[in-house]
Amino acid sequence: MNLRGILRNRKMTRLKTETTRATRGLAPTTRGAVSFQVRLLGFALAVGAFGLLIARFDETIWRAQGRLQEGFAAIKTEKFYVGVNFRTSLRKVRETLLDYELTKKPEDLEAFEREARELKDWLRTKEMNFVAPRERGPFARLESAYDEFLARATNSAPQGGADFEAAYLAIRQDSQPVLKACEDLVQAERQEFDAFLRNSDNALASLQRLFLMSLLLLVALALCLAVLVYRGMIAPLRAQLSESQTIIERQEKLASLGALGAGVAHEIRNPLTAIKFRLFSLKASLSADFGNHEDIRVISEEINRLDRIVKDFLQFARPSDPELVQVPGERILKEVFELMKPELEPAAIDLKLEVVHPAWIEADTAQLKQVLINLVQNSADSIGRQGRVTLRLARGMANFNGSAGAAAILAVADSGKGIPAEVQKRLFDPFFTTKEGGTGLGLAIAARIVEKHGGLLRYKTELDRGTIFEIVLPEPKEHAS
Repeated sequence: MNLRGILRNRKMTRLKTETTRATRGLAPTTRGAVSFQVRLLGFALAVGAFGLLIARFDETIWRAQGRLQEGFAAIKTEKFYVGVNFRTSLRKVRETLLDYELTKKPEDLEAFEREARELKDWLRTKEMNFVAPRERGPFARLESAYDEFLARATNSAPQGGADFEAAYLAIRQDSQPVLKACEDLVQAERQEFDAFLRNSDNALASLQRLFLMSLLLLVALALCLAVLVYRGMIAPLRAQLSESQTIIERQEKLASLGALGAGVAHEIRNPLTAIKFRLFSLKASLSADFGNHEDIRVISEEINRLDRIVKDFLQFARPSDPELVQVPGERILKEVFELMKPELEPAAIDLKLEVVHPAWIEADTAQLKQVLINLVQNSADSIGRQGRVTLRLARGMANFNGSAGAAAILAVADSGKGIPAEVQKRLFDPFFTTKEGGTGLGLAIAARIVEKHGGLLRYKTELDRGTIFEIVLPEPKEHAS
């Protein structure tokens, strides 16, 4: 082989490798894409759930804060110091009463009655503050004891001056029940104050925990939003950008491959035509015995094989644009069924036609039948003998260019051996084949034809169970309902 041929082979190998990588990278992205509306809905639901959770925590914090404010307001009204203040005021009333007992002056009596009445009124104003069970009883006993003290002080007043010690002891003895009730109220207030402090400490600790949890939730929300934004918006956009770049690179390489293929075809087909003509002339000039010689037959078959390879290569490198028409999918499957059934019968392969749901498609019927025929032949090769191939028409939903829509699904299912994992990796690679004498361009051409129709070519396979190839095409809008 000369230097020019070596360089040409290297260029062809590089083009095949790069095209294979681009083709293999497009399929998962297209099949697994999630629509932008679904991602946006999931993002909004996640934000709403976190917002409701944080609002719930904030509501709890607000209520706890309100309870603390009410408690501190009670402290500002000196609720817990009624007993102490009453005891101080009672001493003053007793002193005024003692002055009256010693002097018997009318003005001292008036002073005593005024101070006693004022203390009584003040005590009544504080009654509404004592609602707790442990405070209500002592307060009621204090009021009752104070009323009894005032009654005794008014009714037992002597007619003349009294001795200081006797008067002091009498007043002290009369006020002892009041002081005892006052001491009980002071103790009850202390207990209530201690309980208030404990509740306040618990409320503050709860507030601290709630604030910490709210802060952690905010941090978690920020992280989740970042992840959702990246996975739901940025990552798909990057994948679409990468896919677009891959498609552009692939188209550029295919364009170069098409130009190279045209040159190669021109260089090869002309000599092939001349060889075929010369072989025909040579065969015609020889006698019947020499004309049917094994060597001549082999040469003729190999020339036809080279011609077929050149045609397949040109069809892959420079496919014609499809002439789209709207037809029922059942019609195309029925034509392929009638064409292929006689060819499969000698191998005892049963070809069936199933219409799960009628569907319309917009396609080039000749190109689409070429794809289906190729898939049926591959299924037959996988079965060998005695098996079943099913042509099936159904409807479904699929993602086309990132948006979901109604789809017609033309499937070819077989009961063959399945596709091994190592073969799946290169299934759509140009010139890769597992069949003796195959060109390795059948599935590559089929994938390109389906891609030209704006559809998807996907497959499901299981070893020793069979394979299903599906041609997924968007339904025309007027038939999508």
